[in-house]
Amino acid sequence: MSSARNPFGFRLALWYAAVFTISALTIVILAYFVTAQSLAARDHQILQSKVGEYAAAYARGGFGALTDVVRSEQAVTPERLFVRVIDRGVEARLLSNPQGWDPSRIEFETARLGDGTIVQVGKSNEARSDLLARLRFALLLLTALILIVAFLGGWVATETAMAPIRQLTETVRQIVETGAIKSRVPITQPRGQEDAIDQLGVLFNAMLDRIERLVEGMRGSLDNVSHDLRTPLARLRGRAEQALSKPPDIDRYREALEDSVEDTDRTLVMLDALMDISEAESGTMALQRQPVDLREVVERAVDLYHDVAEEKGVALTIVPAPNGSTASVIVDGDRPRLEQVAANLIDNAVKFTPAGGRVDVEVAPADGVVRLEVRDTGPGIASQDLPRIWDRLFRGDGSRAERGLGLGLSLVRAIVEAHGGTVTADSEPGRGSRFIASFPRA
Repeated sequence: MSSARNPFGFRLALWYAAVFTISALTIVILAYFVTAQSLAARDHQILQSKVGEYAAAYARGGFGALTDVVRSEQAVTPERLFVRVIDRGVEARLLSNPQGWDPSRIEFETARLGDGTIVQVGKSNEARSDLLARLRFALLLLTALILIVAFLGGWVATETAMAPIRQLTETVRQIVETGAIKSRVPITQPRGQEDAIDQLGVLFNAMLDRIERLVEGMRGSLDNVSHDLRTPLARLRGRAEQALSKPPDIDRYREALEDSVEDTDRTLVMLDALMDISEAESGTMALQRQPVDLREVVERAVDLYHDVAEEKGVALTIVPAPNGSTASVIVDGDRPRLEQVAANLIDNAVKFTPAGGRVDVEVAPADGVVRLEVRDTGPGIASQDLPRIWDRLFRGDGSRAERGLGLGLSLVRAIVEAHGGTVTADSEPGRGSRFIASFPRA
């Protein structure tokens, strides 16, 4: 699409041409006036020099000496001057009056002697006017050339500047028309040397990458959700049909309704978790940030799971920070969301740690961040499963026997990253696992 068919491109070219033309014309006009002023100043300097010279000659030898000086100069130089002497304001004597001069085009310089005599020297400005006329004609041609160059330069500059924008527009059009979100804007400059337009393309491609990941994640989540919802919904329908297919029985109805409520609650928890993960990953999760003591958050979570761990025979403890550090562990975060992180990590560790094992929780500052570390002595995570534990609804083979939705770790990662932090995990089968969530210090 050329700038002629693009109103924005045409306006850009017009603005470029206008700015270029105005700038060039300003320089041309200033050059003309400076030249004219310089030539006029030069002529007046000549006149001032001559009138001073003639006045000195007249003062030395009178009218005769002045006449000799004027004639000797006219014999050796082609430049003609108008010379007039007014003797004490009474008698005017012309020593030189070139023929054909236009009196209105003569410029004068005057010197008054001590006895009242006036010496005048004049010079025609016709030669200067002719020179300036030729200069104006040359500048007029130059102005015409400037206009042509301005419009051609504006067109070329606009075409060059609009090319990346057209590529961006074409990429958007392809995505809108075909839904192919794998299309990307081509970047012409090497990485780190991008101009503003290329940086826009880089950011647009990054946005498309994120959208693609979100769409693929949503597709995978929808597949998993539809699969996981199908089971509780089928159970709900089966219990209802079973209860209705038999003779009326209040106890059987109550049992069917209790089971239905349990499955419904489980489904609602799963949907809420998925919504939270989606909001966090898309950057739309509303965080009510405030200074939060992460140790208090962890202590509440440990108190919450202390009875569960004790019943299972797992030792759940908060271990002191290395070297007994009491440095601040204040983070700028959303307290309820941070409580979810701590609760999910502790719940996950207690759930998969067998009786007689331990779960240690540690909170400590480190290198500008606050680390929440949860270690367990459970069976560990298989190496092929470790990269996938953060995926939504992923449940490794070792976790099939435990109740769960496979969303806890996905939610942990989403909340931690929404706070600007990171979360990692390392594990060795048979030797337990370690999860570390790091938050920026307040």
